[in-house]
Amino acid sequence: MTTLEKAKLWLTEPFDLETQKTIQHWIDTDSDELEDSFYRELEFGTGGMRGIMGVGTNRLNKYTLGQATQGLANYLKEQFPNQEIKVAIAYDVRNNSREFGKMCADVLTANGIKVLLFKNHRPTPELSFTVRDKNCNAGIVLTASHNPPEYNGYKVYWNDGAQIVPPNDENIIREVYSVKFEEIKFNGNDDLIEWIGEEQDEVYIDVCMENSLYQTHKTGYDNLNIVFTSIHGTTYTTIPKALKKAGFKKIDLVTEQMIPSGNFPTVESPNPEEPKALEMALDLAKIVNADIVIGTDPDGDRLGIAVRNLDGAMQLLNGNQTNTILTYYILDQWKKLGKITGKEFIGSTIVTSDIFYDIAKKFGVDCKVGLTGFKWIGKMIRDVEGKEKFVCGGEESFGFMTGDFVRDKDSCGSILLACEIAAWCKANGSSMFQYMIDIYKDLGMYYEGLINVVRKGRTGAEEIQQMMRDFRENPPREIAGSKVVELKDFQEQTSLHIPENKKSVMDNIPKSNVLIYYTEDGTKVCVRPSGTEPKIKFYVSVKDSIHSENDFKNKLITLSEKIENVKKDLNL
Repeated sequence: MTTLEKAKLWLTEPFDLETQKTIQHWIDTDSDELEDSFYRELEFGTGGMRGIMGVGTNRLNKYTLGQATQGLANYLKEQFPNQEIKVAIAYDVRNNSREFGKMCADVLTANGIKVLLFKNHRPTPELSFTVRDKNCNAGIVLTASHNPPEYNGYKVYWNDGAQIVPPNDENIIREVYSVKFEEIKFNGNDDLIEWIGEEQDEVYIDVCMENSLYQTHKTGYDNLNIVFTSIHGTTYTTIPKALKKAGFKKIDLVTEQMIPSGNFPTVESPNPEEPKALEMALDLAKIVNADIVIGTDPDGDRLGIAVRNLDGAMQLLNGNQTNTILTYYILDQWKKLGKITGKEFIGSTIVTSDIFYDIAKKFGVDCKVGLTGFKWIGKMIRDVEGKEKFVCGGEESFGFMTGDFVRDKDSCGSILLACEIAAWCKANGSSMFQYMIDIYKDLGMYYEGLINVVRKGRTGAEEIQQMMRDFRENPPREIAGSKVVELKDFQEQTSLHIPENKKSVMDNIPKSNVLIYYTEDGTKVCVRPSGTEPKIKFYVSVKDSIHSENDFKNKLITLSEKIENVKKDLNL
């Protein structure tokens, strides 16, 4: 079926008159918008279904979301026959999120399914927690994470509180695509809706504290200067409350950014991975002499942290650095408490720093590694539940979680933990940055860089596919002056050890269109198309040993230069 033929199907009922009018205008004016809006159907990627809001099969709207929810309802009724089915729904601050949330609730209740619907914006990890806490069969959150304002999205969680993974994701997609738009039941039954409010926040925060805090005497809590911003996102509802409840006394909020808004008016991008998103918080930090600056993304699962470096200036930590500090500290506390028995594990992903293997080895726990996305860490937990104990997990894209009460990235627990570490370090005459350097002295210094190559639209998607083919069929033999010694191809599920020309099978991780190159000197380059944005990502990790603070400063320069050389060699 051509794009035009697909679009013309939307010119009759059940599509509303405004939708029909827009499409007819595109047809009459031969608009490029028609092609991009209808050339494909939105798919479930690593973050669920995510896209630009608007009219069409390649857009987020009442009909594409309704189709997804009707498909989910059909699958739930098939999986849980003769049971009362419950689904929790949360939504972030994005434009239309509240309306989309209620519309999804209507579709579910029209199918006889009970819905637990948050009254207002709530963070994604609180939704994950609520699914398990309220014994729900599934959960939905309306969010597009840190994407630009024109985006929204739809993520589905299963009864373990984690995002859907095979076979459920594939089965749900099959159900979704079998739903005709005229089959969507939009006429909901409000009697089947249970509204959730602040009382659930308290339960969630208490469990975050229980899983994230270790200093029973609250060492340094009252002397840590914290600056926090929700960057117009959902965590205005939880983080200030959690910090106060935990016992932190000096908390300054970036008041302009604590106002929820899907337009994110004070930033170019609401992504705490980008230093610009924390500019207002860093300006406030100068005034109040903050020790730590923290910002979260719109749906409150990612966190960005800045702390004072060796020169006393505020410096944003990358996701690997933050997770290194948090993981090392937790395992050190577990060791002191005698909680490590050898049956514990931490979770990571294939694009995250390999330092987590070193940390796990030091403390006598396992390090399990999965594909990109926290749903795979959630799956790890479920797969070994009752046999092995999950301690914590993280990925390089500014996500971390402590304990298994949440099965997704959780900024609340992570922020409480980070503030405890910063307070403890300060009380002991050190700093969080110095703590990181001490870890590098112990295990080796890892340094990472992320290069995003953006290619938009249909032609952009084709360019990205071609780039992956080129890297797969003509792999580099040398990167930044070091020979490539291993190539891991996760689509083929093979690992090629180049010196011996020996190929082995990697069947412990599902197939994915990802390539990883390792060189003789330990450089790691991962190539991966984004599952949620029109870009291809290159994750670069380099390493060296250090013995002093001066070493750290010098190696920071040489390792940064090495990453630049990798970029040149790969023509990025």
